[in-house]
Amino acid sequence: MRTPVKVGGFVLGLAAVFAAALGLGHAAGPTQVPAANHTTATGAHDSSNHTTGASAPLPAGLQVTQDGYRLTPLTTTLATGAPQVFRFQITGPDGRPVTRYTTSHEKDLHLIVVRRDLSGFQHVHPVLAADGTWSIPLAVPAAGQYRAFADFQPAGRAESLTLGVDVAAPGDYRPAVLPAPASTATVDGYTVTLDGTLTPGTASKLTLSVSKNGRPVTDLQPYLGAYGHLVALRDGDLAYLHVHPDGAPGDGHTAAGPQISFYVEVPSAGAYRMYLDFQHAGKVRTAEFTAVAGPSASASQPSSSPGVTMAPPSPSHGDHTHG
Repeated sequence: MRTPVKVGGFVLGLAAVFAAALGLGHAAGPTQVPAANHTTATGAHDSSNHTTGASAPLPAGLQVTQDGYRLTPLTTTLATGAPQVFRFQITGPDGRPVTRYTTSHEKDLHLIVVRRDLSGFQHVHPVLAADGTWSIPLAVPAAGQYRAFADFQPAGRAESLTLGVDVAAPGDYRPAVLPAPASTATVDGYTVTLDGTLTPGTASKLTLSVSKNGRPVTDLQPYLGAYGHLVALRDGDLAYLHVHPDGAPGDGHTAAGPQISFYVEVPSAGAYRMYLDFQHAGKVRTAEFTAVAGPSASASQPSSSPGVTMAPPSPSHGDHTHG
């Protein structure tokens, strides 16, 4: 997996009606711009959904099927009390469950579960049975419609895939309001501060700094082969991006905090919810932010265009589970 991860851009161009016509109009939406060539030792989930033809790739996670692969939930609902086993399969182009995967960041598959209002985030790792069935005990914090993302790379395939499917948690659904942007987030006594500007169509450097009780944390522990994992979901349709940081534990120059830097490319201006997983003192924690991306890199805007700011998680989001 590589950084930056390109979620891709929506490009809606109006076709030429007359050969001599000038000044073609373009539909609203960002134009895809090549990202800066940043490479890292850890890489990132290459979650772009590639399509054929002249159209731009769709952002990851919006499709339940791609290139012949399909995400099929075998469990139709999610539990809100005691955990219940959630089961699913990935079927391949031959119609059979996939049983062989390429390991990425110490796991063959990363499962992200989040409610449609961007609350209740979980990043977990189910177990694969010989018949190609994935399973994990799972409970969500509240009723509602959830999106389950399977982030994986089938063995023999050069690129990873991210497929998504909606699964309901029955009960009284009370949607949460997306928290307003702010520059810091707090979780379990830790404060995470973000520095950087997020601009669609280009690789934007975001640096997150971790502190506890006012002191920088300089002994972050590796979690799945990195000092941090960052997931971003677009408000509205939950377009998906999973990024790993610059540098790697044990490479001789990457510090174990307090700073964790990522190169992130988003497909459009607007609001995103971002989730940073980091490990310290033997426990994985998730800091949540609301990010607002400014105009696309291709737009003619002054350099002072608004970028990204962050917000702490709302109280209704509850504890996060890692596995």
